[in-house]
Amino acid sequence: MRDRSLRKPGGLYGRRILSAVVRAAVLLSMSIGIAFGVIGAMHSPLVAYDPQLFASGLAGLFGAACGVIGLLLAHGRRLKHDLLEAQQSAEELADRNWELKESEERAKSFLAAQGDVIVRRDADGRITYVNDAFCALANRTRDELIGTAFSLTILGQGATAHSSDGTRIHDQKIAAESGARWIAWREVMVRTGTLPGAEVQSVGRDVTDRVQAERALADARDQAETANRAKSRFLAMVSHEVRTPLNGILGMADLLRDTALTPEQTTYVKAVKTSGDALLSLIDEILDFSKIEAGRIDLDARVFDLAALVEETAELIAPRAQAKELEVAAYVEDGLPRRVTGDASRLRQVLLNLAGNAVKFTDRGGVAIIVEPGVWPGEIDLLVRDTGIGIAPDERDRIFKEFEQADSGIARKFGGTGLGLAISQRIVERMGGRITVESVPGSGSTFRVAIPLAPAPGAHASSFAAPDLAGMDVMIVAVSSVESLLMARRLTRWGARVCVAPDQTVAAALLPERVWGAILVDHAIGRAACDELAHATTAIPRRVVMVTPTARTELPALKDAGFTGYLVKPVRAASLAARMAGGDDEFERHDDSAPSSADVAPKDPAQGLAILIAEDNEINALLARSLLVRLGHRPTVATNGDAAVDAWLSAHEAGEPYAIVLMDVHMPGVDGIEATRRIRAAEAGGHRTPIVALTANAFDDDREACIAAGMDGFLTKPLDRERLAAALATAADAKAIAA
Repeated sequence: MRDRSLRKPGGLYGRRILSAVVRAAVLLSMSIGIAFGVIGAMHSPLVAYDPQLFASGLAGLFGAACGVIGLLLAHGRRLKHDLLEAQQSAEELADRNWELKESEERAKSFLAAQGDVIVRRDADGRITYVNDAFCALANRTRDELIGTAFSLTILGQGATAHSSDGTRIHDQKIAAESGARWIAWREVMVRTGTLPGAEVQSVGRDVTDRVQAERALADARDQAETANRAKSRFLAMVSHEVRTPLNGILGMADLLRDTALTPEQTTYVKAVKTSGDALLSLIDEILDFSKIEAGRIDLDARVFDLAALVEETAELIAPRAQAKELEVAAYVEDGLPRRVTGDASRLRQVLLNLAGNAVKFTDRGGVAIIVEPGVWPGEIDLLVRDTGIGIAPDERDRIFKEFEQADSGIARKFGGTGLGLAISQRIVERMGGRITVESVPGSGSTFRVAIPLAPAPGAHASSFAAPDLAGMDVMIVAVSSVESLLMARRLTRWGARVCVAPDQTVAAALLPERVWGAILVDHAIGRAACDELAHATTAIPRRVVMVTPTARTELPALKDAGFTGYLVKPVRAASLAARMAGGDDEFERHDDSAPSSADVAPKDPAQGLAILIAEDNEINALLARSLLVRLGHRPTVATNGDAAVDAWLSAHEAGEPYAIVLMDVHMPGVDGIEATRRIRAAEAGGHRTPIVALTANAFDDDREACIAAGMDGFLTKPLDRERLAAALATAADAKAIAA
């Protein structure tokens, strides 16, 4: 606000001085006039001078003059006060006018700085106001536009919308001198004050950059989708081309191992098999990552046994860990539901990735898979804990990225693609869970998967009866603490008092201290130490030795040494419960593992199945034929789709139809899809021959195409003997086969 003192009229004080001088001059003139009048009257011979009367009149006249002067002075003060009030009001009005002008200038500068296009039109469409931005867009001056019905040239019109307050919103493509521009308009009715009616105010914003960015984004998305489809086709082709020879390599290596070989040859064959399995794992990881990137990973929620899945995962990873002399153990909290609903295959894939990494990055100690209740209701935590090299704090986020490892660089010790953790994280997030890691470099890592798994009906019914071990003292003798501590934890929950001894010497020192009800001895402490403990503990009713699968050949000698039973590592909870509640002759129990389908397959060709193999690759055809012969079946090979259809028709007409057809999908000429359609058409509602696809493509689209063509199952190359035998075992029932 401006200083009021600077706005006072410059002649205010001069006028006041002049007024005072004039008043003084008038009073002086009046006084002089009265004085001359009195003096003249006193000396006039015509006037009878009476001094008393004259003094009285003069006094009265002076009093009247004083009264008039007083009235004049009071009136002057009132006028002065009114003048001051009028001046103050004028100053306040001037201040308000000044503020209004400043606000108007600020509003104009704000609108100009925004760069929005503003135009107002009356009811007849004539322009009443435009800003500089509109003038620049129209390439005309304000005087040329005001009062006219000028309109911008419209090249394109977007969709129109209306907001709740009546504002009309739409986009227009406008022709401008600098080129076409996209303007986003907002039009609203506004009152015009004292003028009659209302005007339409249009405010437009230049959104050309946004529109161009959206179009560029759409083009980039289309290109990415096209590239993704091309990548999927490329991966499918690579998968087929790589899996086809890999099928021959792994299959022939398996067949070669079944022949008489020298130890050196056996070593070489095992190396071939190991390398082939590593290559197959690499291919599967790349394909899984491609599916996840394309958003094609689907979950198949079914009821499954949580404890069985965890223990089976530990058993799958055990051979690799035991080859490095590592312990592997699994522990599932007793209070958790046994049967839950979720995607068991994807959860197994996550656990195998985490446990496989744990084994790879661990040289001493072992790996434990622990399942316990989560933080939130309905949530379960799966922990994979190792005693490996650990992960530095700055590496913990990076390891979940694609193609990244904590052990990176040219001189890295551990191999791999770095996709396992990235795939696991995507799968866990797809399941609605989360995966975190805690680690101390040099002391191991713990990966925690928190995932919601809803209990299934009858979820809390245990698969085995937990023994009542209340009051029993149990000793565990084990070098490694990975599995022994988890066993101690479980036995404690069953009521036992558990003591863990790290070696034979400590165990021997502890024997006299209590009356032990059971002793569990790990075979890893050494054969001699096991024998000594067995002889020294004959008074203990349960003497159990824990062995790896490769040490089963020593079980008879361990029985002779004095052990009453054995457990195969990694130890299952049901097996531990059975041993702790069993009698004295537990070596006669059957092995916990079920016989494989290959073991129960027929060996007599006369009892086998007549099987048609449609396979164009000579090596894969030889492999399939050899596997089937070893399983006791009678295979016939057709080298293409036409030959397969002819062979099927000939057998059908001869009254000796094939029990099952193994159909390669990709073959020259008539492929497996078309050959299947022809066979289904020839059946015409008669007996349906089970047809199982043999393909190196592992994508869901290939599976769906096979099923749509009329196939009953799907076997992915490399062809595995166990899965092939399982497929053949269900052929008689003509059920859908999935491998």
